Amino acid sequence: MFNPSREQVRCFFCDTWRKHQERLPLVGAEVAAADLAARHPEYHALLADAEGALEKEWTPEGGQMNPFLHLSLHLAIHEQLSIDQPPGIRAAFEQLVRRMDRHDAEHILLETLAETVWHAQRSGGQLDVAAYVEAVRRQAGLP
Repeated sequence: MFNPSREQVRCFFCDTWRKHQERLPLVGAEVAAADLAARHPEYHALLADAEGALEKEWTPEGGQMNPFLHLSLHLAIHEQLSIDQPPGIRAAFEQLVRRMDRHDAEHILLETLAETVWHAQRSGGQLDVAAYVEAVRRQAGLP
């Protein structure tokens, strides 16, 4: 399993954004990452400043989500939806999209995934994927 460091994640998004801006070829996850970054103009200046991005800290007390965590969660959701893993996540997401903008629906998944990860970390246990899918299904109004 790939477990990148904080620096590697930040470099990946900054390098991908640079390549996107320079119209260089993107490969693999870079394609989705560039699309996600393009949909978040509030992060463009940060992504364009790789050196600054490596030094910046975001704390819960600061009231802002770490942009790299936000983009990483988006990327995880993109992958989940592409392979319907955990099973049922795609159907729940498609139901959400019937009720709202796609990006808003992604944010519901993102927030639910972040909360699920937080619970797993707090308990020291495994990610409860059934609870994650169920929470998204509830948000989508599914039984």
